[in-house]
Amino acid sequence: MLGQGGGALYTPLQVLAGVGFHEAATTSLFLIVVVSLSSTLVFRRGRKVDFPLVAVLAGSMACGALGGALVSASVSAAALTLGFAVFVAIVALLMVAPGRRAAPVRLVRRGRFYWERRLEHENFSINLALAVPSALASGIASGMLGIGGGVVMVPIMVLLLGVPIDVAVGSSATMVGISAALGFAGHLVHGHWDWQTSLLLSVAVFAGAQIGARISLTLDKAVLQRIFGCFLLVVAALMAFEALAPTPRSGDVAARGRRAGVVSVASRQAGRVPLTE
Repeated sequence: MLGQGGGALYTPLQVLAGVGFHEAATTSLFLIVVVSLSSTLVFRRGRKVDFPLVAVLAGSMACGALGGALVSASVSAAALTLGFAVFVAIVALLMVAPGRRAAPVRLVRRGRFYWERRLEHENFSINLALAVPSALASGIASGMLGIGGGVVMVPIMVLLLGVPIDVAVGSSATMVGISAALGFAGHLVHGHWDWQTSLLLSVAVFAGAQIGARISLTLDKAVLQRIFGCFLLVVAALMAFEALAPTPRSGDVAARGRRAGVVSVASRQAGRVPLTE
């Protein structure tokens, strides 16, 4: 419905159900590909996917995601997540602000770096000098934080590049599938995949994506933009909670373990010693 793959839910739910993390991540990436394929079929029929634009932005996002993943270990995860949560919250407020609502008519700019795009009932132009580095930055954030690139790319397309919200959502649905397919191939090399569970769940997510995409096509652009802004606020809140939630240090865990062991031994010894007056 919002051009997202759903990976933010798939992996945590599987881990809570007792599935190993690597296996859950592989299944999650497979399901994102299925969701992307399903929703793209609907958005394509509705003329809401700009495939040439997808090709340009997806290539830049893929390069950025690789770089972000490589440098993620050298950056404080908590600080990075909190900073990004603030950024997403600001973007969300801009998405729902009255002055930022989708305009019925968009000006087509022409110039050295402007690329005019023509879809059915849509005519707009984007600045490639902004689009390519923006997609690269979106990929870096995605790779560093392990989030779907659509969370960043849809607001960038709407607020910075001037892409209509419905085209941005439809194109994002295709882009997240491309990046997820690359990630799935990488995980598949290591053999972490429960294909039976994946195929079973894929039926449900395929049907859900069909329904969500069809609902999206019926929504007014301004309503769709506000819904996406509210979705971003939820994402920002979850990321802030993750960054600020206290995590026990390894030393504290070890100390508590040693204390628990001492208490346990003492209790057993006390059970063997008879009490005297």
